[in-house]
Amino acid sequence: MKNYIKKLKDMPLYERPREKLSKHGPEYLKNHELLSIIIGRGTKKEGVLEISKKIIDHYGNLKYTGNINVVKIQKIFDLPFVASCQITAFFELAKRLFSDKGEIYLRNPKEVFEYAKEMSRSKKEIFKGLYLDVKNRLIYEEIISVGTINASLVHPREVFYPAIKHHAVSIILVHNHPSGDPAPSEDDIKITKSLLRASKIIEIEILDHLIIGNEKYFSLRERGII
Repeated sequence: MKNYIKKLKDMPLYERPREKLSKHGPEYLKNHELLSIIIGRGTKKEGVLEISKKIIDHYGNLKYTGNINVVKIQKIFDLPFVASCQITAFFELAKRLFSDKGEIYLRNPKEVFEYAKEMSRSKKEIFKGLYLDVKNRLIYEEIISVGTINASLVHPREVFYPAIKHHAVSIILVHNHPSGDPAPSEDDIKITKSLLRASKIIEIEILDHLIIGNEKYFSLRERGII
């Protein structure tokens, strides 16, 4: 019986993490895609993307990486020694480089814009979720989709799963308009209202949806759309 393992060699070139990294840059890749480049290959049981997603889901926040070691990685994810060493070294390096940079608080649209304004340089639309705790402290962020933003790409499941996984209290949505004009499109408003309906059911608040243009932004909260 053939196993349903998603191997990189079976994927179109434009979907493979290395090719996406080379063509578009690291900001277009999701966290697990970046990690898959470091790991390099999967196992007979799982493809590298599946392994990477499990690891990011498990250790996606640097606060929880203090007890990572090679033996634990091998045991939890059933990985070979070399891959376990690579992953352990990756998280330790990330913790050393970034864990002492200070906490980030996003309390108003201007602070969100200052945090995410580099997105205005992108030639493609990037839709992100910024996940906050009860004090509006950023605890996680995730690229939800890359490309023309529409309802099929921005599904509530993709937005709210990281919030549940990382125990977020609220979410700020942010995406860019490569045209430079941050005014929301009909699709932007439609998607926002759809996610707002889902947020009421899940009880995780969407604080705002910020659209970033050329050195300016449009806050749907400030304009009364949210």
